[in-house]
This record gives sequence, structure tokens and C-alpha cells, in this order.
Amino acid sequence: MGYNELIFKLEDVSYSYLNHRTALFSINLEIYRGESIAIIGPNGSGKTTLLKLLDGLIFPSKGSIYAFGKKLTEKTFDDLNFNVFFRKNVVLLFQDVNAQLFSPTVEDEITFGLIQLGLEERMIKEKVQEIGELFRISHLLNLSPYQLSEGEKKKVALASLLIIDPDVILLDEPTNGLDPRSVRELLDFIVRFRSEGKTVITATHDLKIIPSIADKVYVLGENKKIIREGTYESIIQDQNFLVEANLL
Repeated sequence: MGYNELIFKLEDVSYSYLNHRTALFSINLEIYRGESIAIIGPNGSGKTTLLKLLDGLIFPSKGSIYAFGKKLTEKTFDDLNFNVFFRKNVVLLFQDVNAQLFSPTVEDEITFGLIQLGLEERMIKEKVQEIGELFRISHLLNLSPYQLSEGEKKKVALASLLIIDPDVILLDEPTNGLDPRSVRELLDFIVRFRSEGKTVITATHDLKIIPSIADKVYVLGENKKIIREGTYESIIQDQNFLVEANLL
């Protein structure tokens, strides 16, 4: 896959919960391989909904979304080959990692994806060792995820996603609930993903972290639409816009 490859394309995408509460309205968006994007906006503007659409967890109420050249619908994922390809290459870190952790031990959590991909035991052990050292969580492998601090849980959840070496990483408010050291560690990981050419899409309300995690910023408004796109500098310097968008 090349760096000019179109990964996602959204055409006039709207989404409503229970067919009446609009969460996103008329979104048009193109995302290319290797881009680092921040999605910002006030609470309720649709940031999480957009990430769920990109992750194929929900599908548009109106409009179309394409990933890797295929239109995403529930039927698309009936194709086992595409399902495996997509789930291997696109991962989402939930805002509430407790909703993401389900295994008895940290090691079980981390190895789950590798087992689903059918890797042999020797390869799984090697990858667990590598990811444990990278995230400095080797000493936690035998613990239950529910015994961990919020920062440790987030690292375990991220490790369980990244161990399958995805191409696209979706992050939903990744710094929420973290202490300053954990925030710094998380930002270091995101910088590393970017340097490896991963496509990183982060929904965040923390404007301070954007220069570290993104080259391009999309702003979702209270009207559930994209109301602006640009660089961090061009947006953050427009104080009037930030106030009007309920970001300050």
C-alpha cells in the first residue's frame, strides 16, 4: 500500500441513533494512508460516532462510507476474507477501556487477537515478549486487567490492538483519565505510530496534545457537521472561531 492510497472515503454520511437522534450530518471526508488526523469538537458533536463508523461498528443511516476501496455495509463483513483483512488493519481504542477489556489476565487480553489470526504458539510468545517490553507491562501479564490503574489498562488495551500490527489506529479521547506521566507515555507511542507510517486518527478534546499527534485537524460542530479543517496553528490561532465552536 502506498502513501497516496485512499483508505477511507465518506460521501454525505449521516447517522442517527434509534432513527431519530442525529449524531452526524452530511459528512464528506477522505483519509489517506499515513495521515495523522485529529478530530475535535464539543461534547455531543459526533466524534465517537465518526470513529465507530470508520471502524465498521455501525453503518451510515444515509450516504456511503468506503474503506480500502470497498463500500462498508453489514453485508460487506459477511465476506470472511474482507472481514479478517479489515479487522487486522483497522483498530479502535475505546474512550472507556473497561468496555474493551474482557479476558481473565493481561496476557490473555494481549494474545486474543493473535489467536484469532491463527498464529503459532512460538510466534505468539515472541510477540507478547516484544509488546510487553515496548509498553513496559511484562510484569502485569499474570494479573487481571481489572486490578490495574487506568493508565495501565489503557496501555494493555493499546498493546492488545497493536500486537496485530494494524495499518489504521483510531483513538477515542486517549488521554482521558490519565495522569501526566501516562499522558506523556501515550503521546510517545502515538509519535512512534506516526513515524512508522501508520494512519492515526484521534478524537480528542485536549487541544494541547494535537501538535504531537496530528498534521491535520477536522472540527465537528454542534450541528454535527464538519465546520472547519486545517492545521493546528490555523485553527488554534482563531480565538473567535474556537469560542463560537464551543472549544474555549
